[in-house]
Amino acid sequence: MGNFVELRDYIRIIRTGWVLIVVMALVGVAAAAGISILMKPQFKASAQVFVSTQSGGSVADLVQGSTFTQQRVKTYAGLVTTPIVLLPVISTLHLSMTADELAKSVTASAPLDTTLIQISAVSSDPVRAAEIANATSESLTNVVQSIESTGSQASQSSQVKLTRVQEAQVPSTPVTPNVPLNLGLGLFLGLALGVGGAVLRHVLDNRVRNEHDIESISPSPVLGGTTFDSKAAKRPLIVQDDPRSPRAEAFRALRTNLQFIDAGGGARSFVITSSIESEGKSSTASNLAIALDNAGHKVVVVDADLRRPKLAEYMGLEGAVGLTDLLIGRAEMDDVLQPWGRGDLHVLPAGSVPPNPSELLGSRAMYALVRRLEQDFDYVLFDAPPLLPVTDAAILSKTAGGAIVVVAAGKTHRGQLGAAVTALENVGARVFGFVLTMLPVQGPHSYGYQAYGYGYGASHAEDEPETVKPERSTARRVRGTVG
Repeated sequence: MGNFVELRDYIRIIRTGWVLIVVMALVGVAAAAGISILMKPQFKASAQVFVSTQSGGSVADLVQGSTFTQQRVKTYAGLVTTPIVLLPVISTLHLSMTADELAKSVTASAPLDTTLIQISAVSSDPVRAAEIANATSESLTNVVQSIESTGSQASQSSQVKLTRVQEAQVPSTPVTPNVPLNLGLGLFLGLALGVGGAVLRHVLDNRVRNEHDIESISPSPVLGGTTFDSKAAKRPLIVQDDPRSPRAEAFRALRTNLQFIDAGGGARSFVITSSIESEGKSSTASNLAIALDNAGHKVVVVDADLRRPKLAEYMGLEGAVGLTDLLIGRAEMDDVLQPWGRGDLHVLPAGSVPPNPSELLGSRAMYALVRRLEQDFDYVLFDAPPLLPVTDAAILSKTAGGAIVVVAAGKTHRGQLGAAVTALENVGARVFGFVLTMLPVQGPHSYGYQAYGYGYGASHAEDEPETVKPERSTARRVRGTVG
């Protein structure tokens, strides 16, 4: 399974960076084509020289002569690029270059276990390449004969003879540039740079994008996820406004996972919070409350964001009087608790914004209120401020049952989420799990959305009643039940 996840991660990286990979591949091919066009064509011509010795007719003389010749061949091949061989070539062909410059265009090789020397010359002029190869082979023949003849009268059996057995022909096609090879190399290098860039960008990107990123920060499970909705601001209560939509189904899936976590009984009070602002915590709290209410539960959702309250606006209620007035004793529970809808859902707005929100949320009055709400309702949900800017949510999570952290996919950084989890752990608050919001509908990270519980089509949603609707696919997302 570990190898599969790793392979899937690599595939996702490639899918994420496919534009960069394609662009780099095209750049590589274009660069190779440009270099090929700018390169001056070079032609190569080759001549071949056979090395032999004059020896006696006995078998021993033949063997000795053959061994001697093979040993000599490498020496003669080394002479090809020396001035003693190349200066006559320059003189014969009237070349305007030095012997060292000509040596860069001439090569000699001696195939293993043969007495052949292959002399090659490269030039931008195909005729000139053939002339240089032929002239060099002829010059080598003359030089070797001159060297070996010196003092050889006393030993005629060792006389060496060089014979040109293949004359260099004028080449018709250049050896460089090799356009197909250059284009292939350009494509390969472009792809390699593109993939490397995509991997580097993935490594440097520390934003939370999926459940695997959360797993590296906390062992608590991912309870659910909702996709990005550009119309969320116009219809924040998606469970009420469009109950057959995928996002509404995702909140019902979250409801089911919440029921699985609390199957062992005990207080069911949850603080819905996030690491930073604008991650969708208020929308999650309100829609989850409606989903629980639709399932027949008695629910109260409390706007505990005493700095920037939004719940009353989302729910369409008057929020001038609420939690703040209740905590300071200026109002009673029945005065501020407002029913919502046709079920057993109640809303407790934030009320007026106080100068000391943290002190109020950590007060004895707040502790007593949480205990009373837990006795009167099946589920108590608190819409709390983000964890990193202020300490309100951490304090309230310790008083309540624990926290559910909302994480905006592609927005929240891993360091921010890690700091938020640490803030909860430092006060001894339980982290029930996480809810991923703003998941992409398409793209390499969209696969996670299907896994977060949307298992119905529109036809299924139409056939099933709104209340007590069985969830099928999301219970498997809850791993390691939080005790």
